[in-house]
Amino acid sequence: MAWMYILKCADDSYYVGSTKNLDLRIAQHQSGKGSRYTSRRLPVELVYGEEYDRVADAYYREKQVQNWSRAKKRSIDKWKCRVASCAC
Repeated sequence: MAWMYILKCADDSYYVGSTKNLDLRIAQHQSGKGSRYTSRRLPVELVYGEEYDRVADAYYREKQVQNWSRAKKRSIDKWKCRVASCAC
């Protein structure tokens, strides 16, 4: 399985990524080792996730969502998270 996910950073910006192991990737972001972008904006919060059968599909969706406006990404905070481990 693969995931496309959206994190909300401490500065209220959003980070969009994709991964094969969502729990590990979130832990990497929280420890400051996930990406340069999120390491400077800790802590981060998982606000949304979509699960895919193929990594290529998750990556394609990541690229789509990265092109969304900030307002559209912000609207996701109002949606119910589709990630079982999310505390939304």
